[in-house]
Amino acid sequence: MTTYDTDVLIAGGGPAGLATALHARRQGLSVIIAEPRQDPVDKACGEGLMPGGLAELLSLGVDPAGMPFRGIAYVSDHYRAEACFRDGPGRGVRRTTLHAALAAQAKQQDTQWIRTPVKDVRQDAHGVTAAGVRAKWLVAADGLHSATRRAVGIGTAVGAPRRYGVRRHYRVPVWSDLVEVHWSRWGEAYVTPVEPDLVGVAILSRRRPDLGWFPRLAHQLRSGRCGPARGCGPLRQVVSRRVAGRVLLVGDAAGYEDALTGEGISLAIRQAAAAVTAIIDGAPSSYEKAWRRITRDYRLLTRGLVLATAPRATRCAIVPACALLPGVFGCAVNRLAH
Repeated sequence: MTTYDTDVLIAGGGPAGLATALHARRQGLSVIIAEPRQDPVDKACGEGLMPGGLAELLSLGVDPAGMPFRGIAYVSDHYRAEACFRDGPGRGVRRTTLHAALAAQAKQQDTQWIRTPVKDVRQDAHGVTAAGVRAKWLVAADGLHSATRRAVGIGTAVGAPRRYGVRRHYRVPVWSDLVEVHWSRWGEAYVTPVEPDLVGVAILSRRRPDLGWFPRLAHQLRSGRCGPARGCGPLRQVVSRRVAGRVLLVGDAAGYEDALTGEGISLAIRQAAAAVTAIIDGAPSSYEKAWRRITRDYRLLTRGLVLATAPRATRCAIVPACALLPGVFGCAVNRLAH
């Protein structure tokens, strides 16, 4: 007779792992999260929750403090295009604030933690053993460079173009109720209000990120820098599959295109729900189809935009084109905001 320490072991205690824990506890499953880092966990990210992602969090009973924003603005030297959300505002939330709110809710739901990384995974027809825990299922939510993914033999390739991200905070009064995306020939800078006098700035590029690429933005942020810079990448991770026996991948571990459209949290929460549904149904293979459906718009639109703006000519034309075609820009923003 097989005995288990838990129904679900989750590798990684970031937002994707915590969302998985909350969905699993709602279904009455016992959960252990394997996360060696102490709360709250910080990482490089844009810190903007799109309206759909915010709604998903609220449905889980998580309501993190932050700054509302009503849409997205694309900005260049001479042009500005704005698109407002149709279904309510998004919210700028510091990553540490988001993590703390998710962790608090998971602890209220009797989720257990172990401060051990998942490195080796052994599984059979009835369960999985990892980090000294015997579980019926293992969910890998341990990020772009998932160790769990490697341990179960799921193939991964770094996609092209290779882009990297760096985020830093600036202590300045918030000047806009939009997330501003500043474009230059070399990269984009995402400016997200997270507190009344604090903005997060994430720069994405194929080169070493430099705020000097955005002179007007650099002037607005002068003397306001605070806290360390945090980086991540390469961003595009092409993952061959999301399921290996009784192991399912969610969040960045399941594959990633780019941060260009700002949907990471929304997608992670939806993937978490789909993974738990597959576990409850005893049909892990169904998760692969669900993952493709959940991420389809993100993959197509993000990949198309990254490739289209790789050449200098189209990169320089993106903001003027969005300003010239506000209806098209608005539709694209709202397609990704749901």
